[in-house]
Amino acid sequence: MSLLALEWDAAAGRDGRGALRILDQTLLPTVTEHLVVEDVDTLVDAIGRLAVRGAPALGVTGALGVVVAMDQAADEGWDEDRLRREVDRVRDARPTAVNLAWGVDAVRPLVPQGRAAVLEAALRVAREDEAANRELSRLAADWLLERTGKERLRVLTHCNAGVLATSAWGTALGVVRELDARGLVEFVYADETRPLLQGARLTAWELAAEGIPHAVQADGAAASTIMRGLVDCAVVGADRITANGDVANKVGTLGVALACREAGIPLLVAAPWSTVDLAMADGSEIEIEERPGEEVTMLTGVRVAPEGTPGFNPAFDVTPARLVTAVATERGVVEPAAGDRLDGSSDG
Repeated sequence: MSLLALEWDAAAGRDGRGALRILDQTLLPTVTEHLVVEDVDTLVDAIGRLAVRGAPALGVTGALGVVVAMDQAADEGWDEDRLRREVDRVRDARPTAVNLAWGVDAVRPLVPQGRAAVLEAALRVAREDEAANRELSRLAADWLLERTGKERLRVLTHCNAGVLATSAWGTALGVVRELDARGLVEFVYADETRPLLQGARLTAWELAAEGIPHAVQADGAAASTIMRGLVDCAVVGADRITANGDVANKVGTLGVALACREAGIPLLVAAPWSTVDLAMADGSEIEIEERPGEEVTMLTGVRVAPEGTPGFNPAFDVTPARLVTAVATERGVVEPAAGDRLDGSSDG
């Protein structure tokens, strides 16, 4: 993919000091437009309206967001307390995905050392994310081939966990790309991912660009596709993984997991280790973000539900560990459904 979700543009910004450049994913696939982010308000807005989204991409955004805040502080003469509050706004812009806070926390201790130290650390976060994504994709592909015994795989995906959700390469879609590079992908079913259609708009866009055979299907078709034997596995990303292997991901993932268990095919979760939150024992502790109801009751600005009918719009659901066949990170593959835990302890 030639387009990245975000990057640090060294030639942009005031006096050419550099600025965060974000691909506005709300406009894809019909319009390709970038935002140059030089203030915290713009960054928090971009995160909130999903101009930038996807757990690993949010981690890098959080790290680079500290630099954005420091630059604004220098321009506007903020004191340390104001800078702390503004960095907190970036950190807390979306509650469910752990990577955003992780990215901020990874570079924040370096603020006293100055902008150059924070920027260097943030760019390292981006480089390490790509390396992690490539490694977890390799490990996951090997695991899937061994587990399924298939020569070529038919894969189901839910939401977008590709280049557009990361600094580069992708997680769940990175696994598909790794398999495709080996000539081992037969077909991909991409769930449309209501209500904002990340699968139809973004995953299909990436698959088309890579020339990978695919189709978009309604979310409600996923269980039937699985039960009819049309796929060999489901591969999804994650926004937070707890110590016991519970997984928070885009709402609808739980339904995919239930169908996979019933059909006896693996559900593999692909995510970098930064998505693992060992401080959380299980998924009951995860805060589920609720987004505006209008995202459900309206479509492209047109109301599709009666006036006065509210929309219920949880952005994520939690799939319990017993339904998660495997979690692949750059550190290896664990099998929560078989009793493996991310913290290495035993359920027995």
